Formats: sequence, structure tokens, C-alpha cells
Amino acid sequence: MYGPWNYAPRSAEMTDKGSLDGLEGLHQDLQALLESRLANLDRLWTALEEKIADFRKLLDKSPKNDRSRQALSSGKISIDDEEYSINEDFKQNTLQLADALELDEIEAARLFLAAQDEADELDRTPLITSIIRFHERRHFLLDCLRLVLKLSLEVDGNDGIRDTFREVVGLVLQSKDQPGQTGSSYWRKCLTSMTDIEKWLHALAERVQSASMLGQSQPPEVAEIIEYQRTSLIRQHESLGAILSYITKASYTSVEDFKVLLSSVRSKDKFDVILIHYIPPIGSSIFQCGSPDGIATNQEARSLHRMITNARESEPWHLRYFQGAVIAWWLAEYSGWYLDQFIGSPIQGVDYDGEAEARSKQLFDSLHDGAFQFMLSVCSDVKSTDWYDPARLGLKQYLMGQSPSLTLEPVPPSVHFQLLLMEQFETFADAFITNMPDTLRKLKIEEDDQRKQLHGRLQGGLQEISQQEMHLERFLVIISYAFEHRHDAAQAFWSDPDSNLFGFLQWASKRQSTPRVSAFCEMLRAISEGEDCANAAHEFLLEEGPVASGRLRRTSSISWAQIFGELQFYASKIRDRPAPQPVAYQAGRPHHDEIDEPESAMMLECYLRLSTHMCTESQVARTWILTHPTFHLAEILFLLCGSSIPGRLRACAFTTLRALVVQKTPAIAESVWLSLDQWVSGGSSPSTGLQKSGVPLAPMWVEGVIFEHIATGFEEPNAFCSLIHALVLPYEDDDGLNDWLPFPENLGSAYRMAGIEPYVDFVTGRVFGMKLPELQDANQIMLLRWNCLNFIETCLSTFNEDLVIFANKSNISVDSAMRTSSLASYVRLHPFARVMEWLFNEQVLASLFAAAHQDVEEVNKALGDSPLVLSLLRSIQVMNLVMKLQSTYLDIVRPIIKLQSTNRRSPVANSALASFEDSVLNNLQLVVDLGLYCGTGHQDLTIESLALLEKLSVSRKLIASSVSGFGQRLQRNKIIGILERDMESDRIAMSLAAEMQVDAREIGQGPGSSGYVIKMSVLNFLNSCLAALPNLPTVGHVLLGFSCSGSELEVKPDSLFAKNLSLFHAVLRIMLEFPTGEENNYQAWLMQIKRSCFEIFQKLWRSSLSTIYTMTELRANEFLFAQMLTQSIVDTNTLWDARSILDPDFLFTDSSTCFEDFLKQRLALFDYLATELRLIAEEGAPSLKARILSSLLGATLTRDGEQIPNASIFDLFDFVELEIEGIRGQPNLKYLSDVDFSICLAEKANEPSVYDLASVQELLALRQNELRKSNLFTSAEEQQFQSEALALLSYLHGNNQYQRLLHVRLGALQAWVQLIVVLMESYDLDQETKTAITLQTLQVILPKLEKYALDNVEEAAELAGLAKALVSNFDFVSSCLERGRTGDVANDRLFQLFRVALRGIHSPIATPRLRETFYNICYRYLTGMADVSNSHPSLRRYSIQSIKEAGERLVDVVCDDAYAGDSTCRVSAILLLDALVSLAKHEGSVYIIESLTRLNFIGIVVDAIKHISAEFRDAAAEDVPLLLSYYKAKLSLLLRISQTRVGAAAVINAGLFQSVRESQLFSVDPDLGLEIDNPAALEKYYELLLSVIRVINAAVLSRGPQNEQTMQQARKFLTENRPSVVAVFKRHAKIGSGQAEIICDLEQLVESFVLLITMTNFLDIEEETSLQRAPSMAFT
Repeated sequence: MYGPWNYAPRSAEMTDKGSLDGLEGLHQDLQALLESRLANLDRLWTALEEKIADFRKLLDKSPKNDRSRQALSSGKISIDDEEYSINEDFKQNTLQLADALELDEIEAARLFLAAQDEADELDRTPLITSIIRFHERRHFLLDCLRLVLKLSLEVDGNDGIRDTFREVVGLVLQSKDQPGQTGSSYWRKCLTSMTDIEKWLHALAERVQSASMLGQSQPPEVAEIIEYQRTSLIRQHESLGAILSYITKASYTSVEDFKVLLSSVRSKDKFDVILIHYIPPIGSSIFQCGSPDGIATNQEARSLHRMITNARESEPWHLRYFQGAVIAWWLAEYSGWYLDQFIGSPIQGVDYDGEAEARSKQLFDSLHDGAFQFMLSVCSDVKSTDWYDPARLGLKQYLMGQSPSLTLEPVPPSVHFQLLLMEQFETFADAFITNMPDTLRKLKIEEDDQRKQLHGRLQGGLQEISQQEMHLERFLVIISYAFEHRHDAAQAFWSDPDSNLFGFLQWASKRQSTPRVSAFCEMLRAISEGEDCANAAHEFLLEEGPVASGRLRRTSSISWAQIFGELQFYASKIRDRPAPQPVAYQAGRPHHDEIDEPESAMMLECYLRLSTHMCTESQVARTWILTHPTFHLAEILFLLCGSSIPGRLRACAFTTLRALVVQKTPAIAESVWLSLDQWVSGGSSPSTGLQKSGVPLAPMWVEGVIFEHIATGFEEPNAFCSLIHALVLPYEDDDGLNDWLPFPENLGSAYRMAGIEPYVDFVTGRVFGMKLPELQDANQIMLLRWNCLNFIETCLSTFNEDLVIFANKSNISVDSAMRTSSLASYVRLHPFARVMEWLFNEQVLASLFAAAHQDVEEVNKALGDSPLVLSLLRSIQVMNLVMKLQSTYLDIVRPIIKLQSTNRRSPVANSALASFEDSVLNNLQLVVDLGLYCGTGHQDLTIESLALLEKLSVSRKLIASSVSGFGQRLQRNKIIGILERDMESDRIAMSLAAEMQVDAREIGQGPGSSGYVIKMSVLNFLNSCLAALPNLPTVGHVLLGFSCSGSELEVKPDSLFAKNLSLFHAVLRIMLEFPTGEENNYQAWLMQIKRSCFEIFQKLWRSSLSTIYTMTELRANEFLFAQMLTQSIVDTNTLWDARSILDPDFLFTDSSTCFEDFLKQRLALFDYLATELRLIAEEGAPSLKARILSSLLGATLTRDGEQIPNASIFDLFDFVELEIEGIRGQPNLKYLSDVDFSICLAEKANEPSVYDLASVQELLALRQNELRKSNLFTSAEEQQFQSEALALLSYLHGNNQYQRLLHVRLGALQAWVQLIVVLMESYDLDQETKTAITLQTLQVILPKLEKYALDNVEEAAELAGLAKALVSNFDFVSSCLERGRTGDVANDRLFQLFRVALRGIHSPIATPRLRETFYNICYRYLTGMADVSNSHPSLRRYSIQSIKEAGERLVDVVCDDAYAGDSTCRVSAILLLDALVSLAKHEGSVYIIESLTRLNFIGIVVDAIKHISAEFRDAAAEDVPLLLSYYKAKLSLLLRISQTRVGAAAVINAGLFQSVRESQLFSVDPDLGLEIDNPAALEKYYELLLSVIRVINAAVLSRGPQNEQTMQQARKFLTENRPSVVAVFKRHAKIGSGQAEIICDLEQLVESFVLLITMTNFLDIEEETSLQRAPSMAFT
């Protein structure tokens, strides 16, 4: 597929493809391919083809000219075939730009015009933006070309890809289109461009110097852009140097090109970074033209040889050492022609031996000129000096002498250029070793002779020795730099024992002088990186030879035996010498007889550095050293440390001790701790029993003296802190429980309180708190700070606070299970407590905040693994841990420590701070710094900064607003205040917005890309801020682009938000532009980021603070329509992270998380749609309403009127079809059956309870320890335990996911239901549309409602609630039920709903709430259909048949709820019974009444009348309305029952009149009524009277006048309640003090009494009996 290129020059229409964005993208793809992480090759090939013309042009630019200037002056210019009228300001800025860049004025205008839109993004003026973009394009163009050339030379890559890049290179160099030409012309074009850049740099320097000489201060923006241009030009120059080197390597150049290059560099007069850029092309050219494997013939090489070597005398260069280096390099390669006698040479009469001797002499001459000093300076100085290594620096300075150093300011070489340089030096070293072995031997012999002569005259002093030439030592160190951190290259030394490099290694290791031993150790250390190379080096060092007994007589190759022998020699000498001071530690200059040669200390340093390296890199070597039977390295090191040796050597000893505890075991750590503590306290070594000389001193005093001496300088405290940190790291086999102490529990107990408090005090208090502020060197500060912070972070992070919780709540005995003797000892001895105590000390806090406050520009420029970034990162991590753990320390640990502390424990001077936040209040700049660090592009730093910023942003102490006095304004949130000061929030927001830009290449890299991780961190931070304080302005609001005004938000007209440049809009672009996956396969990481974006907007539109701004902005961006168009329908075939929902492992993988995020997005979408519908309903906007409704129903209208189909809101009910299967069966537990894991349940608001798996794992580890300590735990049982634990963890993980899915699915269903309800109730829809939506909704939900009513009560309740809302608002009397097919469909859907509701009522899982909803549905259906019964008489029959089919269980359940249901549920049940009785009455059925009679329900209801008065008297005021409704419903039901003959008989027989009599409703004073706690008590009383009398009337009427028994009871009722009846009549007639306001109510009551009197002939009968009674007894 890498197939021939069809290249054609770009047309004018294609010029936009040469934009900066295109070059940046191409650069990313090339870099990704180089790192083997590019997924889309086709995109790369397309972009490359488009850039070939740009590569050909290279840095060509049109110079300024009069024609363009005149066109500009005319006021009208043409750019890309478009005419522009320009103002005077545009002209002047364009002319300034043209002058600054020496660019054609029209091209400058094009640049300036394009910069108008980009200026706001960069927060710079358009002029400065133009200059920046100009240089950025040049830089990316050159770097892309560099990468193309590098990839064309890759030998280990894909052949097809490499051939394609070679083809591209051929097109760029035009060697394919014009085969007769090579790349010489292009190569020389690149060389000319380098010269042009040097001139440009010189002009900038002169400009700055002129201004300085004239005393003119340049504006900050001018100084900034000059510095930017310098930096960019140097980078461009560097890229050109690499391009020259690669073109030369690819054999596109000629011998003449090399001559041109030499002519160009010979005039260089400054040893700076510009000169360094020429070294790779020089090295490549020397190989091509001087080596027999190159492009030159022997004659050409000989000619070049004469030219180069003769120039030393005839044409000396300005920089003699540079010329010497070039000559030496040339000789190393050129000598390859004559390595094998050069048989068959066409050249006659050549004296090969003489020429070889001449070459050796020429090499020696070049070395005397400083060739190796120059190379060594280049090798060492181009390397980053961030990781300051004093010992190596001392060796380099010793070898360099007075040689010049490289000036790298302001821009050091980039990493890729350093690698290219080292590759060139590797080539030189290989050539020198291979081609000039005799010269190497001669060099060694001469230097050995020199040293013997000087040693014989040695009287002491380093200066005299330094006069010796040490070229071989320099060469060894050059090799060390060339191969360092290049594992593959170093393999060449070890892969073949017969190779020249391995032979050189053996030769160089023999008969070494003291300086050469140091250099050799440095070289060996560099070529033994990696486990395999380190093991090979260890085997090399094991090859022991005879070692002479005399000092410094090394007759064999260097080996472990020699290293140990030398260390033993000096250590023994120290041991045997009587100590002049009775102290185990001596500082100052070494004694004369202690170190024999001035270089001996340096040699010992290199021995220790090599030992350190081998112990670190090779487990085999470390184990061998630790288990050596006769040599005890740790003991020797402590003896060395206790003597008067140089501080740097002591630091190396500490570093070697640190290497011994790499991957330490408890036994190793305990041994080193005990030795260290004995040494610090002045005790003897435990291995030999050596005693201190002199008078015994107090251990505490000795300890203080030693710590004070260690704290001097930099090297010793730095190495010692690193050692202590290594000792407190967890053991290698730690299971993550952190339940044991990394030191012996009784450490130091003989003379102080047990533990490591003195070491904590030294590192945290003495060094971090006091020593750091004293240092001046920035690199030293960074390194020492990094080591101290590492120690502090480890002490904090390895304390397991969960152990305290487990001890209080778990049924596991923590004391017996943990590996420390007891939990109390763990809390007391763990360094966590002491470190936390120090972290409230003012000096330590000052150092901590100083560590966290760095220049963001320097951080931005620094590499991710630099001490600056790492120490800054560690300081923020420490602050995060303090914020997280301070409550544990203050509330739990500190009280325990105080109870257990003794007088032997020294206190820490603490400030009066109550919490860490109090110190933040004094250092609020930290908040700004954290925000700015997020934009530096360092992934880990961004994550930690956001985490700390989140903690600070929600801290009540930092954000609490208060009013300090009457009339004073509300204090602002302090965090927001510091952010909005000096527009820092905009600066932070812009950097974050830049990180949030959508990049297709980043998406192609997957979830592991740095950009994705940073995006997720930013989104999580925003979500956390908005969730913590939903109704108050937060940092999240400010960074999103809102401005805070007190407790309100606003959007300022000139803000980033108003310009669509805010973080809000960046998040919105992610939401709109990020994909969700591939076809029919949602990907978890893509769903996660989109879900996070949606949640941010959801929080914003739900909050009253921001809803109006959020909804307005989303509407402006057509968010609703964009979302509806992108929704796809899912089903069981849909894949979630490559798995179907039916997959058995679905819950145990990221697929379940993917589905969860999908549901959360659907939930948020439904919520947004509902919110938008409410706003639209309030605002009106008919056209927008119509568009939204159309989109919701399945067709989106674009602004230009085009209609695009999309999934409707009914289609989006698809997620309900995806049933989630739970986990079947818990794992069988044997060892864990009695462990209570409920304490690991995490409770969060609005989230399901799930298990914290980290806590579960800790409990499992405790249980495992408990079983191990029982001594009954065999290996087989332990393996079974592990299997059981894994099964349990898997089960809990799956169960967690299941609970989360159920929860979010229910939430999505609730949101969908709410959306439908809002659409129906808030939207102004016509009746036909309402009916259509109702019927379609019912069609969608009824199958699920029927199913869920039997197995999912929560979701059934939601769907039932929706059905209730729909049927409640349904217009049964509308014409839709009358029209043909539409009416039939409506009738069918409604009847189906009724049947589902009936079945749901007696579902075994139905809750009172669900049954109440079903009661309401059935009631509404029955009452609604009763209104249209005349049109559809068959519906009543179907209904009564359905009721009968439901069985007796239905009536049983309804009656139970009606009698003893919850609050409103019993009212609804009674209403349904009322409707059922009504239905039965119309159908002439007695089924319902018979069922009620069978259940004695009628009697129960009638009997309840007795208690009306008592219940109202005892009811609370808030319960009265519900109670009144309840009794009204009951009486209404009795009324309905009484309206049938059978029912009336049942009511009368149930004792209606007796119940009324006992209720005493008619016996109370009608003017007072019942004792009801309600303002309208009397009115409520009369309503009850009316309801009761209606029941009586109905029963009497239904029984008929022929039922004399009923008539007698009615007359008796009237007789007994005559006073009440009379009082009502009087009140109605306004006789006495009647109340006018209740006349209307009394009208019905009076009519009811009159009806009863009439039906019973009460007056007639009363009149017949009146003759026998007094007249006053009759009614009047």
C-alpha cells in the first residue's frame, strides 16, 4: 500500500493546506509513527504529499520590495483573490511586521490578517501573533522534514514504510524527478539557511545591545518577542543541522559539499550552541568522505586528508580545539582505509607504515590542541545539568582542566539533537577503537610513562599532577557520555566477546593508573544500563586476576576483587589508626596518610558510583554483594563515613548504601537500619565489634553532632536524605496493606524513644525546613528539595488510616493480623505522625509553599522528568496528602501520640494553625499557581494540581463568606478573589481551554494519550467544583468563563465567554465533536469523556445561578438539534466496548461502564430537553417551538429549511429494552465466610451503595495475615484462599456495576418520563397532537409496564406515573374516540392500559405507591369512559369482564387498601371501588357489591361512620384535609352502593342508622359543629352531614316505600335528630344568627332533609300522632 507517489504541485486553491495547523498535525503523526503509536497511516501519507512543495521551498521567503510596499500604501490589497480595503493602522502594523521578518509586504499583510482571529487565543497583539505564527510554521516545517529524513533511515522499522519515506525524500530533494541530480543543491540550501539564521540572530543581538548601550528600556512585549525569536531561530538552526546530517547519512551529498561545510565552519569564533549544531553534519560528512564505507574514493579521501591535516598549520581555525576535534575525528575514520594493508591499491609508492606513523603524530597534535577536551565539553555540556551529579562533575572538571566550557544559553539542545550528537560520538569512538588500535596503545604507554615520572617527583598537591596529559581518560569519559542511556548501543560491548569493543574493554581495564580507574568505572557504569547489560558487566567484574599486595599496583584488569580490595585497604587503615577525636564522625580535609594520591578520593567515588549502579541495575550483582562471605560492604561504608574523608566521597557512600536496599527485604532493611543507627549514635559496627576510641560520649550528643556535620554543604545531606527515603519505602513483597513498619520497632530504644523520629526531624526539619533556604544554587535546591519531599510523601502515603477503622468496626482482630506488633505501636512509631507534626511548623510550611511556587514559564519549558517538574509535582502531592489525612492526624493520631508520649520525645515548634487551610490563607498565590500549572502540558502535574485545586476550592475555610459587622458588605470567596485579581482566571482558563481542544490525532491514540488524560482531569475537576456548591459561585464557574458578582454570576461583554473562547465553549466543542465509537460499537473511554461534559452542563442548567446563561449559549449553538441528530437507537446487537449486553462477562469489564455512561448521557439529554421545553413554554418563540417539537417527534429542521430524520423521543425509549442480567450465585466462601464486608460499603448521596474494593482488598490482606499467623495455613490452603479472594473481588465488582446500572437506568427512565410529562403539560399543543402523543407513548410503555408490574416495582412505578398523567389529561369526550380507526386505536390503547393496571393492582410485588397509581388510572379510565358510554356501550361490558377475569384477588387487595392503606392510597382505593360499583350498576351487575358483601367491606365502611367525630377531634391540623377526603370518599362509596337495591339492603343491614346514631354527628350543636382543628370547621361539618344524609336518602329510596322496616328506621332517625334538623332549617331560613356564607351549602342539606321527610311521610305520620301529643312537638 506504500505505493508510487503521484505528486503534482499544489494549486492556488490548496494553499490553505499548508497552514500551521496542518504542519502541527503532520508533526504529531510523524512523532507518533517514530514511537510506533500511529493508528492512521493513510492520513500521514496524504499530509506528506501535500507538504512536499513546502519542504522543497524550505525557508524561502519573498524579501521586501517597492511594488508590494506601493500596493500596501494604496489602501487596497489582494489576498487569495479577495480584495481588502485597509486602514492606516493595518498598514503601519504590516510594515512593522515586514521589517521585523524581512518579508514581502503583501505576504506580511497576509500574515497579519490571519493573526486577527488568533490574537485573542494567544492573548497577544496581532503583530506579535503574526511573528509567533511565522516562526512556528518554520519550526514545524523543519522539524517535520527532520522526522521524515530520520524515518527514511530507520533500519529497524517496517520496510514498506521506510521505502515510502525514502520516496518522499527523493521527491523533496528532486532526485526522483531529475535522476541526474543528487541532493547537493538542497543540502547547500539548508547550509545557507543556517547562515541566514545566524545573521538574523546577530541582528537581534545587536538590537538588544544597542538599546542597552543607549540606556533605552524596551517594552516587555518587545523584549518577549525578541527572546521568542531568538529561541525559535536557534531551534530552527538545530533542525537544519540535523537535516544536513541525515541527508549526508543517506548519501545524497558529495565530497565538494564536505569542503563547503569545512569552509563554512572554519570561521566560527564562538564555542556556543550554534557551533554544536554543525557537529552532526560534520560527523556524518567525515564518515561519508573519510571512511572506506562512505561515498568517496580512496583518492578523494587522500586529497581530503591532506587538505584537512595541512590546514592545522596553513589555515588555522579561530577555535583551535574545534579544528583539533575535526582532525581527530577525520583521522579515526580515514585510518580505516589502511587497517588491512589496503591490498590492491591503485596508488603506487605509498609508505603505509610512514603514513600510519604520521597519522598517529597528527592525532597527538590534535589532542594537544584540545580535541578531546572539546569533545568532552560538548558531550557533557549538552546534557541537561538538572540532575546535578557532584562526583561526575568533579571527574569531568579534573579532566577538563582549564579548557573552555560550552555556552548553552539561552537554548540548550533538544533531546533528539542530543541523541543525534551521541550517535555521532558513538561512531567516532567505534572508529577510533577499530581503526587506530596502535595509536591507542601508544597513547596509554606515553601517559603511563608520564605518570611514573611525575609520581616519582610527587611531593603532594593536585596541581602538579593535573599537568599530566590524560587524553585516554578523557576518551573513556567521552565513551561514557556517548553510550549513557542508550541501551541498544551499549549492547555492542557485550553481545560479541570477539568484538573490537569488548577487546578494548578488556585492554583498557588492565594496568590502570588511579585517574584511569576513575574514568574506566565511569565508562563501565554507562555501558551497563539495563538488567542484561548490568549482568554482563557483573560477570566481567567477576573475572578476578592476581592483585599485588602493594598499594596502587594494579597488574590485572579491574574487578570486584580490586574494588573490594581498595575499599578494604582504606577502611582498614581508618580502623587501625587511633582516632584523634572521640567522635565517630570527622569532617574536614583528609589526613596525609589516609589517602595516598590526590586522585584517590575521586577513584573511591567512582568505585562507589559503579557499585551503586550495579546494585541498582542488577539484582544478581546486588544479591552477590549482600551475601558475600568475606566482604561486608555496608560495614566498610560506615567506617568510611566515620572518617575525615571529603564530603563528596561520604555522599557516594550514602548513595551506595541506598542502592543496597533497592527491592529490600525486612532482613536487609533491619541490618542497614541497625548499622546506621549505631553509626549515628557513635556505637561500634555490629559485625566486627570495633570500639570507638577515646572517652565514651552520650549517644544523643553524638547523634546531634553527626547530623549537624551531615547537614553542611549539599552533597552529604542530599545523599543522606535519599538513603533515608529508600529505607522508609515499603518492602518489595508488601501487599499494599502498609501494615508494618519499615524499620525495627525497637530501633534506638537503648538511648532514646524507639523509632526513627531523629531521622524524620533531620530530613523534614533540619534539611527541608532550615537547610534549603540557605542554599543558593537552583539545581542543588531542586534536587535536595526533591529528595526531602520524596521522604515526606512516602511517610504520608504509606500510613494506612483504614487500619484504625477496621479495628473499630471489623470482626477481624487487627492487632493479631497486622505485621506490626500492635495497632498502637503502628500509630505511635509510623513516621506519618512526626512528619505531619512538622508540616504544621512555620519553616517547613514556608519551604513547602516555596517548592510549590515556581515560574510557570520555566515549568512549561522543562522536561517532565526534570528536577524542577518532579519536585514541584511532589510538593503538590504532599499538599494533597496533607489535605486528605489531616483530619485523621488531628482527630485520631495526635491524641494517641499525646497519650503515649514520654519526656524523651522532643517537641516540634508548631504554629497556631488549626488546619492546613489556614496556611493556605497566607499563601493564596498557590491557587493561581495550581491553575497555571494545569496548562503546562505535564500530565501528572496537571492531574495533581487539579486535585489540590479541587480540595481547596470546596474547603469551607477558604470559600466561607461572612459579614463581619452591621452594614458591611458580604466578603467574597477568597479563592475566587485571588483568581480574578489581575485577570489570572482568564490566563488559567485560556491555558485549560487550549488543553481541551479536540484533536483527531489524539482521539486516534486512545485513552492512554496525555491529552485525553488531561481532558478527563479537567472535566472531573469542574464536575466536582460544581457539585460541591451548586448554588454558590465556585472556581469552576470562574474558569468556565463566568464572572462572579457577590453570590451571583454574570457574563461580561468583553469576556472570553462572550468571545466564544472560554473553557465553557471548549467543553461544548468536546461534547459536540467527540465521537462515541465505531459503527454499532460504543467505546468506553469516548463515552466517559462525553458523559463528563454532559454532567457539567447538566449541573449548570440545573442551578439557578447559571441556568439562563447556559441554556442561552446551548441554544445559540443549536445544541438540542445537534444532540437529536447524533442519537442512535440501541438494541441487544449494540456493542459496548466490543461486548454485547448479553455477554456473560459484561458486568466484569469496561463494557458495563460504557453502558452506564451511555445511560447517564441519555438521562442528561432528557433532562436538558425538559428544561428547554419549560423555557420555551415561558418565552413563546413559535418558530423555535415548532422546530423543537418536530425534532422531538423525529424530524429536525435546519435553519435553511432542510428536514433531516432523527430518532424521536419514543425511539429513545430503546434503552429500556436492554435488560441487565444480575450475577447468579455468590461465590462459595470457606476462609472468608465470617468476614463482615459491610463496613466496606460506600454511601454517597444520590448513588447506590457499592463496595469500596480497595477496602475489601485490605480486609482480605488482613484476613490472609491472620491465617498465616495461625501456623495452620499450608501453601495449598493459601492458594485456595487466593482463588477465593479473587472470586469474591470479581463478584463484588460485578455486583457494584450491576447496582450502578440499575440506579442510572432508573434515573434515565425517570428523566424520560419527566420529559413526556413536560411536553404534554407545559407545551401548548393542540388536542389532536396531544392525543397522538398520548397514544404513541402508551404504545411504547404498556408492554414494559405490564412486565415491570410483576418484576421491577421501581420502574413500574415510573411508567405507571406517566400513564396516570397521560390518562388524567386525556380528553375522553373529544371526537378522536368517535372517528373510525383512530377512535378504535385510542379505545384499544386505553382499554389495554386499564387491563394492565388491574393486573398490576394485585401484583405480588406491588407497593402501596404503585397500587395507588394503578387505582388512579383505573378510576380515571372508568370515569372517563362513563362520559362516553352512550357511544361505546360495549366498553362497559369489556371493563366489567376484565374485572371479573382479574378474580377475587383484585377486590380483596382494593378493599384491604381502602380499609388499612397508607394515607392517600386508601382514598384512591375507595374511589376505585366507587367507580367499579358505578360501572356494575350501569351494566346491571351485582358482582362488585356481592364481592364487597363477601368481604364484609360494606359493614366495615358503615361501621367507620361511628368514629368520625372521634377521629376529627383527635386529628392534627395538617391531617384534617386528608381525613376529610377519606371520609368523603367512603361516604361517596356508600352512596354509590346505596343507589342499588342490593347495595342499599347491605348498607341498611350493616347498621347504617346505628352507626350514624353512635357517631353523634347530628347530636352536636349545629352552630358549633365538630371539634375540628381547621378554620373552616363548621363548613366541613355541614359537608359531612350532607354526605351522610345522602347515603341515608339513597338507601331509603333504593329500598322503596314498600320496605316498612327501612321507613321506620328513617322516621326514627328524623325523630331522634329533630333538633339538628330544625336548627339547619332555621339557619337556612336565616332565623336567628344564621351565617350567610354557608347558605349555598345548606341548600343541598335542607333539600336532602326535605327529601327524607317526604320519602318517609314523616309529616303525615307525625300529624296522625300529634293528636296524642303536645302541639309543640310538631314541625312548623
